[in-house]
Amino acid sequence: MLRWSLADVPWDTFDPAKVDPDILRIVKAASMVEINADDYVRYLERVFAQDAELLGAIAHWGEEEAQHGNALAAWAKLADPDFDFAAARAAFAAGFQIDTEVDRSIRGSRTGELVARCIVETGTSSFYSALAEAAEEPVLRFICRKIAADELRHYKLFYDGAKQYQKAEGISAWARFKVALARIVESEDDELAYAYYAANAVTVPYERKRWTREYAARAYAIYKRPHIDRGIAMVLKAVGLNPTGWLHRALSGAAWAFMQRRMRVLGRERAAA
Repeated sequence: MLRWSLADVPWDTFDPAKVDPDILRIVKAASMVEINADDYVRYLERVFAQDAELLGAIAHWGEEEAQHGNALAAWAKLADPDFDFAAARAAFAAGFQIDTEVDRSIRGSRTGELVARCIVETGTSSFYSALAEAAEEPVLRFICRKIAADELRHYKLFYDGAKQYQKAEGISAWARFKVALARIVESEDDELAYAYYAANAVTVPYERKRWTREYAARAYAIYKRPHIDRGIAMVLKAVGLNPTGWLHRALSGAAWAFMQRRMRVLGRERAAA
């Protein structure tokens, strides 16, 4: 059973004067990614085909992710009545797909797969927490808070699963850390860039570098240092390392410095373009 529904959203409090155009663009992109959870459900169902209990949880996870996409799309439609969610979704599905016809995890182990899912949920929880704080429009803030809470529970689902599989598979902390690092690097693959493109500019040719830049420049701008600190702590916890010690301080500082530097580079590239 879903913990909230679109009927719970206070749509009558929508304030068009408080819609930020850049936030609207990344919300449209986010709606594409969230609704794309069906593909990941199919993939995970094949990876964990023998785990009936986890399969049930994965199915429920997919339902909640789909609701996130529908809620964000409904808000985007309020903010921009010309937004054609169905057409954008079709364009995204045509341009970005994952391989669901697998018989094992692309991460090398089931533990690694669940660690990678933890990293994704860390990113989404941080993103929606940051977005809820950055947005001034009250309906979007409500939706983002609900989604952020869901994503934290999803993190716990995959974290608990990873601990169980770790007992059987014995994957080292270093191996888990490498999986986490690889998944973080993948955050600038085509998925987010193409989602942004499909939701905002399908009439021009897709160029990965351009649309990665357009998405990242807007998405990075909503983050504050506490979001990064918490995200790094969640990553370290997922791989079995101390989430509060010297390593956390070092990685959090490095991640924040990287993001600030990346923002400056993106700003120069956008200005040049």
